[in-house]
Amino acid sequence: MVSVLIVNAQSLQRLGLRMLLGAAPGLTVAGETASGAEAVRLARALRPDVVLIDAHASGTDGLETVRRIAHPAHPSPAPHPAPPSPAPHPRILVLAPPGHERHAYAALRAGATGFLSEDATPDELIAAVRDVAAGEAVITPALTQALIDAVRRQDTVRTAGRDVDLDTLTGRERDVLVAVASGWSNAEIASRLSIAPTTVKSHVSHILTKIGARARVQAVAFAYESGLVHPAA
Repeated sequence: MVSVLIVNAQSLQRLGLRMLLGAAPGLTVAGETASGAEAVRLARALRPDVVLIDAHASGTDGLETVRRIAHPAHPSPAPHPAPPSPAPHPRILVLAPPGHERHAYAALRAGATGFLSEDATPDELIAAVRDVAAGEAVITPALTQALIDAVRRQDTVRTAGRDVDLDTLTGRERDVLVAVASGWSNAEIASRLSIAPTTVKSHVSHILTKIGARARVQAVAFAYESGLVHPAA
């Protein structure tokens, strides 16, 4: 069973999400809260597989909640040998209304694994929860280009590289990364670079691993920050 912690400021929305997810095969609701601070506590106590957090939770506080759940502080050393390591940290799926691409970009960089629009269908939401729990980075296709545009407009985009050097990427991986930063789908990349779609998927996976990214949008940010791609004038 995939356990889900619901974080949403609206009680009616929490009820609807609880009913939807609780009725889906293979999913169970571990808990719910309207508070970011309580979400951090419950994530540690309940150890859900997925935290479904509403972007309305909101602004800096919401981003800090994502960051604290994705990157919990290490506890002080225990006086006695510690028990076996607990389950991995939960993965985070952010729900946000259309038009909040900048917030979604920030949330992904804070540690969220996926971003889904609030106008997604129930089936899309259930599928996204399952994909995130399985370790997939989820961004709905309709929002990919909008998120990439938001990355391009970021005032913080710079030409200096991050901690990861571009030399860690092969020539073909750089080609694929440029294509991803241009907003191309895997099918488009395969067609334009004359390689198989499965090869594109493999290249994207290797790129994400090498640069320490969880989602394509983070890879887009890296492409701009490293100077591999430059914002359009």
